[in-house]
Amino acid sequence: MKIFVTGASGWIGSALIPELVGAGHEVLGLARSDRSAAVVAARGAEVLRGELTDQGALTAGAKASDGVIHLAFIHDFTDFAAAVRADADAIAILGAALEGSGKPLVIASGTPVVPGRLATERDRNASTSPAAAREENAQALLGMADREVRPVVVRLPRSVHGEGDAHGFVARLIATARERRVSGYVGDGSNRWPAVHVLDAARLFRLGVEEAPPASVLHAVGDEGVAIGDIAAEIGRRLELPTAPVPAEQFGFLGGILAQDQPASAELTRQLLPWEPEHPGLLEDLAKDHYFA
Repeated sequence: MKIFVTGASGWIGSALIPELVGAGHEVLGLARSDRSAAVVAARGAEVLRGELTDQGALTAGAKASDGVIHLAFIHDFTDFAAAVRADADAIAILGAALEGSGKPLVIASGTPVVPGRLATERDRNASTSPAAAREENAQALLGMADREVRPVVVRLPRSVHGEGDAHGFVARLIATARERRVSGYVGDGSNRWPAVHVLDAARLFRLGVEEAPPASVLHAVGDEGVAIGDIAAEIGRRLELPTAPVPAEQFGFLGGILAQDQPASAELTRQLLPWEPEHPGLLEDLAKDHYFA
C-alpha cells in the first residue's frame, strides 16, 4: 500500500514511518517546512509539502494513496478549541477525498475518561476537559463508513513514551520538576494514566490501516493505569528531588489532566487484531537514562 501520513515529522511519525516501510508499504508524508521535509525524507518517506490547513495538499495526498493515517494536530494549548476545529476540518477534507473508494482513513484520538472504571473501546468520553472535544471529531469520522470510507480511530493514552520523547506529557513533568525543584503530583497521587510505548502505538496504527474493520475504535494502551504518584516518585528518584503534592495550577494546562483518574483497557483491541504491547511500560522506561540525559 501507499499510505499518506499527516504529522509525519512528529513524535509518533518517528516510529510509524519505519514501521510502515519495514512492512513493505510506501509512505507519503506531509511536511510544512524545509526542516520537517528533511526529517520525513530521512525516515524513509516521500515528501508532500503542505500545511494541515491546506485543503489542496490534503486532497492530493489522500487521492494519491491507498490509505491515510492522520496524526497531525496543532498542539496549541492556548487555543485548544481552534486546534480541535482545524482537526475536524482536516478529517472532513481527507474523508471527502476518499469517499466512495473503500480506502482506510485512520485518525489519532484520545482514550476516554470514564469515572470509576477502566475505559473501553465502547465508551465515549464523559470528561468535560477541552481534550474531550476531539471525541466529536472521532464520531464524525466513524460516520463516514456510510460514504464508503473505511474509518478507524486509534485512541492514544496520556503518555506515548519512548526514547526521543521531548515534548510529551512525561517530558513536561520532568521539565516542571527540574524548574520547581520538586517532583510533584496532584491530590494524593492515586489518579492513574494509561500509557503506551511509541513503538507499540506505531504497530497498532499499521494494523489499523492494513486490516481493521470499518468503524473500528482501537485502544493503543500498554499500561492500563500508572499512578501519578508513582510517576512523580520515579522522576524524583532520577533527578534526586523530593516528591510531594502540589497545586494543579503549577502544572498549567496539564494540571487538570493530572487531577483525573483515567485508566483504560485495550482488551477489545487485542481481541480484534493481532496486537500485544511488546516494549517497556512507562515506569520501566522512566528507569532508563534517555529521559534524563
